[in-house]
Parts: sequence; C-alpha cells; structure tokens
Amino acid sequence: MSRIKTEVDPAEVGLSPDRLRRIDAHLSAYVDDGRLPGWQLAVTRDGKVAHLSSYGSRDRENDLPAAGDTLYRAWSMTKPVTSVAAMILVEEGVIGLQDPVSRYIPAFADVRVYQRGPVDRPVTAPVTEPIRVRHLLSHTSGLTYGFHRAHPVDEIYTKNGYEWATPPGLDLAACCEHWASFPLLFEPGTAWNYGVSSDVLGRVVEVASGQSLDAFFANRILEPLGMADTAFSVPPEKADRLAAFYTADPATGRAVRNDGLGAGALHRPAALSGSAGLVTTLADYHRFSQMLLGEGVHEGQRILGPRTLRHMLRNHLPGGADLHSVGRPVFSEMPTAGVGFGLGFAVVEDPARAGVVASPGEYGWHSAAGTIFWVDPKERLTALFFTQLMPSSAHPLHGRLRQLVNQAVVD
Repeated sequence: MSRIKTEVDPAEVGLSPDRLRRIDAHLSAYVDDGRLPGWQLAVTRDGKVAHLSSYGSRDRENDLPAAGDTLYRAWSMTKPVTSVAAMILVEEGVIGLQDPVSRYIPAFADVRVYQRGPVDRPVTAPVTEPIRVRHLLSHTSGLTYGFHRAHPVDEIYTKNGYEWATPPGLDLAACCEHWASFPLLFEPGTAWNYGVSSDVLGRVVEVASGQSLDAFFANRILEPLGMADTAFSVPPEKADRLAAFYTADPATGRAVRNDGLGAGALHRPAALSGSAGLVTTLADYHRFSQMLLGEGVHEGQRILGPRTLRHMLRNHLPGGADLHSVGRPVFSEMPTAGVGFGLGFAVVEDPARAGVVASPGEYGWHSAAGTIFWVDPKERLTALFFTQLMPSSAHPLHGRLRQLVNQAVVD
C-alpha cells in the first residue's frame, strides 16, 4: 500500500496555513448538512505534500471514516492513465498519433457519420476522414456516451446497453466492434464530445502491446510509480476499504446511498474500461499527479519524456478552439470557455475567459463520481479531491475548490 503524509510546512512552499484551512471549513459543511458522505484532499507544491485533510465517512451507514487507505472509484480519472499508456507506445514507435484506428481494430475501417433521421432508421454517410489515434486522445473522434441523452446517436448507444456501463459478459474487443457499427456524431477531428474514445484507446493499447489493459497498466505505470492499490477491481481482502457510492437526491441535494452503481468495483469486469474502470486511493493518484508535475518522472521512475508530455498539454481542438465553441456540455460545473483539450487533459488557455482564478497551462480532469485533480506547472502545484457522489455537478464543488486552493498561494 502506498502512503501519503504531510511533508512540509505550507509556509515553506508559499502556501498560507490560515487560507488552506478555509478549504477544509468549506468542504466540511457539505458533510455536516448531508450533501457529501465524506472526502479527502491533498495539495502539494514543489513536489511536497503541504496540506492533507479528510472529513466524514467512506461509508456513512456503517460509520466508517474516510481514511488514508480508502479506495475510490476513479471513473473518468481513468482516462488520463489510459492516455499516458498510449503515449508510452507512441514514444516507442509502436503506434503513431496519425495512425487510423482501423490499423488496430479493423471494424473501424467502415464507420459512418449520422446525418438525420430517427434512432431506428438513421441516415448516415461514410466518413471523409478516418478516426485516428489522436482523435481518441483528444475526444474528437465522434464517439459518444449513451448517458448524454441529447442526440439520436446517444440513444442508439443506450438502446444497445451502453449508458453508464457495458452489456454484461462482453469484453472490450466485442464492445469496440459494436461501437464501430454505430454512427458517429460528427466527422472525426471537427468537434469535441465526451464518449467511449478512451475505451477504444485502451483496446488500441491492448492490440499494439499484446497485453491486456490491466497488465499493461501494471507493468508500465502502476508498478513503476508504486501505485499498489490501483486496479480494475477490488480484491476481497481490500473490500472493507472501498468507499460506499452515493447519488444526490435531486429534491434535497442530500447524498443517498446507491449500491447498484458502485457494485461493479468488487468484481473484475469483462470489459476493462480505459474510460472509467480504475479503483484507486488518494495516495496512489497523488503519485501519478507528481509524475505529471515532474514532466514524466517521479522518484527516479521515468514514464514519459518531457517533450511528449508537453505535446499532450497543447490544445488539440480543431482550429485551436475552446471547449465552449466545439464541445458538447459534460457533467461538471467546470468552465469550458477559455479551456482547450490536449491528449487526455483539459487545459486552461485563458483564465479570464474561463472565469476562474487559475494559471494558463493548468490541466487535469474530473469524474461524474466527484473526484478531481489538476496540475499547475506555473505554480508547481497539484490538487486532488476524492469523494463518491454522482453527479459531480450536483453542487459547485469543483469550481469552488479551485478558487479555494488558488487563494492559498501567497508567495
């Protein structure tokens, strides 16, 4: 088990202890009035943990505290890990960013784009540009999620069993065959949409490497970084450490236990989801974030080269646009104006347009289950917040957290 502890007095790295305490007071109020079961937070600067706090429960009904070894469903914070996995293979020349996805998954050679019509009789047309590996990394592939419920193509996913999960018994290869048969929302490379791109990317990693996604993660990322508690499921001996899962009551905003949505974490899934499959701890994901802050290296273990990571942090949206211009809304209150998207991360391009106190170049991602992390290379800072509440947009948690962390920087 990897561990995390406070390593430096906040004042020594330019953080105000008094201002950091504002974060805890703000977040604790969410637990006290029932909006959250519990949470954990870590703020680092210059690679050293300066503020570490937790409050409330990992399992409210059984009065189990949010503790250092609590396991959380990372959900969409799996995507950056899958992106790093793919870029490892790019660095080795095994795959290329311009490669058509059909080179690895032949079913994607014949994808079509939705034009018009109802779900049962959609009118489609052949793509003029193939889906390429870079489109999967930047979510500009035209693939989608059923849970959006905003377009006929979303409904096609839902009708075929792809909403918040994959159909029982289907492995990742079979799911990719299905997704390749569904119409795309748009021509690849022309817009941004949150969907199964990272799942397909995970399958590309499997085919190109000759390993299952969990084995590749373990061998090339998790074990080198010491992320001993991160996996696609929780083994029986660790089950008591898994946080219970909650959803926000739309009428009251209070957290209500939902064992159905959280049950999958206790069993190895048939389809290893590069989008949302990992379970992790604050300590483990902290190691991943420090590797990113270190431009690909942490504690002597180099995962990526610095130039590769810098390329991942460029805005790869079409024409250099922002998410507000070319993207569909997602499940967070986080800004989209002035925010671009790289190869696996949202990147703040213009804090004034985004309406946030942030540094240009700050990057990270979040999940529907309430987890969030970001890395600020300019301020040499990382922040991680873990809870288990869906949807994350039920409360302005993520936006307020960014404000509160950044106001604590005083040097």
